[in-house]
Amino acid sequence: MEPVSSSLNERLALGKIVLIDGATGTDIERRGVPMVENAWCGVSALTHGDDVRAVHRAHIDAGAELIIANTYASSRHLLAWAGHENSFEEINRRAVELAIQARTEAGCPDVLVAGSMSTTRQGGPYADVDVARSNFGEQARILADAGADIILLEMMRDIEQTEVCLDAAYAADLPVWLGIACVLIDDEPWMIDGLIRLDAFMHRFADEPVEAIAVMHTETRDVDACLDIVQQSWHGPIGVYAQSGDFQPPVWIFIDVISTQDYADACMGWIDRGVQIIGGCCGIGHEHIAHLRPRIDASNAAR
Repeated sequence: MEPVSSSLNERLALGKIVLIDGATGTDIERRGVPMVENAWCGVSALTHGDDVRAVHRAHIDAGAELIIANTYASSRHLLAWAGHENSFEEINRRAVELAIQARTEAGCPDVLVAGSMSTTRQGGPYADVDVARSNFGEQARILADAGADIILLEMMRDIEQTEVCLDAAYAADLPVWLGIACVLIDDEPWMIDGLIRLDAFMHRFADEPVEAIAVMHTETRDVDACLDIVQQSWHGPIGVYAQSGDFQPPVWIFIDVISTQDYADACMGWIDRGVQIIGGCCGIGHEHIAHLRPRIDASNAAR
């Protein structure tokens, strides 16, 4: 498997910190783009492309070195549930193209574009395993063909569905990052659905040939306990991009969103314990990324 980019891997090997973007979906929502029942922001690349491109550009201008295309909620089965299955390929391809356009417009050719795939259910059931296998395989091929540099699996929380997603991502012959969503239940880290403990999940996936594992879509207060488990079994690059607020499908509720200062302080704490990839998930906007940029630069200069 080819590396994401030689310069990025070299920086990680040297202990440097990489700043990725904040949340694409919730920043799109902040701009007034309507969210779609059963697919959240999954069709926005098709219906509101200028807004999606503007969100990517804002994160690049804030200092993000990797941006994630708006394909998190664009699996074929989610789009079918939302009534947009016929636009599946167009939506996914367009989402990557918009991210690449934002990179070009910003004059930042070294910014990486990740294609997102997720087992998100948006309040519904998981897709049948055979259906998911076919759908994720097709999505991964589209993302790669559209020009994604990497495939980022986001909000993984179930062993069987994660296995299907990983197989699909590997087949696309792009580097893969694994993003896991966690929650504390009785002070113990579980996957976000509360059906499997994080340590059991890590036992299954810690030896997978992914290039990084990230704790993502996890409340800031829960991240450290989750990192304790991840760091026990995974010794490659680790990322964190936490969330802030609440999801009431199909909209994100921007309630008690952490301040840019407090989020930056939390991120620097995670960096102190070895995290090298930092960004934000739902509720964490480009303003948070901009506030982080000088602190990341100072940290890198000291390394």
